[in-house]
Amino acid sequence: MDAAAPYPTLASGNPPAGAALLPQARAFQDAARRGTLPALLSGKRFGLLCTEPASVSARLFESAARQLGAQVSHVQPDLTLDSSPREVAETARLLGRLYDGLECQGLPHALVERLARSAGIPVFDGVAQPTHDSAALALLLEPGDTHELRRRCVVQAVIVDAVS
Repeated sequence: MDAAAPYPTLASGNPPAGAALLPQARAFQDAARRGTLPALLSGKRFGLLCTEPASVSARLFESAARQLGAQVSHVQPDLTLDSSPREVAETARLLGRLYDGLECQGLPHALVERLARSAGIPVFDGVAQPTHDSAALALLLEPGDTHELRRRCVVQAVIVDAVS
């Protein structure tokens, strides 16, 4: 993981990163159909930094992680772009001791990058939001399932890839 950027970088024009996640997402899709999702994240804890924990994106991230056995805690973000570098770094280090990964939703990208530099754990920049680059991968999964299920499988693949 690049310590200076949130994980993962699935920018447009970077198909190898996305393509590498597809086999895992397809495996999760098959397991979900059979009702046999593995508890690959058992014992893992994730922080969900967002101002709206009831949003569709927050629920998607929480569902994706919990279905694989993880615990998810909602954390109300108090940091802003005006927060001092020291405050951001100290908060990031604390969150890095408490959690195995962080999902940041609704935070400025520059702030997420600052958190990622000091957290020492995977920091996602809205991976469960519909505007994230990973959302396009759901379209490459088997079309017989709902978009919500396919999207959840992609988020699960991203999370597992980051913490394994």
